[in-house]
Amino acid sequence: MKKKHALNVAMAQIAPVWLNKTETLQKIKSQIEKAAKKETDLIVFGEGIVPGYPFWLALTDGAEWDTKINKELHAHYVRNAVSIEKGDLEDVCALARKCSMAIYLGIIERPQDRGGHSIYASLVYIDTLGTIQSVHRKLQPTYDERLTWSPGDGNGLRTHTLGEFTVGGLNCWENWMPLPRAALYAQGEDLHVAVWPGSERNTKDISRFIALESRSFVVSVSGLMKIEDFPSSTPHLEKIFEKAPKTLANGGSCIVGPDGEWIVKPVLNKEGNIYATLDFNRVLEERQNFDPVGHYSRPDITTLILNRERQSTLKFKDSLDGQ
Repeated sequence: MKKKHALNVAMAQIAPVWLNKTETLQKIKSQIEKAAKKETDLIVFGEGIVPGYPFWLALTDGAEWDTKINKELHAHYVRNAVSIEKGDLEDVCALARKCSMAIYLGIIERPQDRGGHSIYASLVYIDTLGTIQSVHRKLQPTYDERLTWSPGDGNGLRTHTLGEFTVGGLNCWENWMPLPRAALYAQGEDLHVAVWPGSERNTKDISRFIALESRSFVVSVSGLMKIEDFPSSTPHLEKIFEKAPKTLANGGSCIVGPDGEWIVKPVLNKEGNIYATLDFNRVLEERQNFDPVGHYSRPDITTLILNRERQSTLKFKDSLDGQ
């Protein structure tokens, strides 16, 4: 029986069926079903797990201008990106509702409100009723990611109530950005979700830092990727293999308590769900001596403005003929 004030979480540390949206979504659903058997309240998947991280950029001279390989790989990526408006996540939402489980899912999004041809690294929150409550598009793609992902906006910088917890999330190196973190803290966040493509070097330090700064639980979830995880149907696979290491993403999923101490140390090279139970009372205990947006803040001196307008190049102002 689950303890009072507790939340059961699962970190789905898996490899995608790389650049294959349909098969990766099947794998996502399988992990949700496995987590349901453990009475999981929240399951989290890594950054861009559907359909995968753009590893080719660092392996095929991704910044070279106007080349066939980069254009064809990008086109393949866009075709396998997720269109929420066209129903690509309907089955996942239905499963969330069936299992009464909340989900944070990293996707490569192909949104229709930006024309339908550019893609974004987005973090989707689906509640226990199977409703998509927020889609956070990564504010600033990192380094070579900018060659394929577009910069997002503040619309998805939102928190959500889950049991006694208030959850929020950021993508990868966004977690190093002080102001987006502060925007989530100020909305009551006490369970911070950080999603990554997969590397212990990314999760081992920042996860503990955020926990100490916010006095919140931090759940960092990474993906996996080995050379054998590349499907044979991948365009220009031979070129990718010329420089690809045996392991491109080794995981590093972990959980930190509000005191900055490990609950689950970074897990490497292990595929599957990693489970833990979080006790909300630990948040209240640690906020006794430090609360970054409560008693240990000075809003009379420093404040933050958050623009949550969804950005688009087109706004309609229609009127009826004759009026």
